[in-house]
Amino acid sequence: MSDASYKTWQCRTCGYIYEEAEGDPDEGLAPGTRWADVPEDWICPLCGTPKSDFDMVEL
Repeated sequence: MSDASYKTWQCRTCGYIYEEAEGDPDEGLAPGTRWADVPEDWICPLCGTPKSDFDMVEL
């Protein structure tokens, strides 16, 4: 699967960016972790906003 198919998600509250290609190893999310595979109870590591309040963005 090419990197072009990876998506980017942004926290509506603080602007934190989650990039599927990069993951967030500090949060236990390996590079390549798809948004659908991020646990439903995951929250923004910067402000605590729930996953449901993130939007897919085009960078």
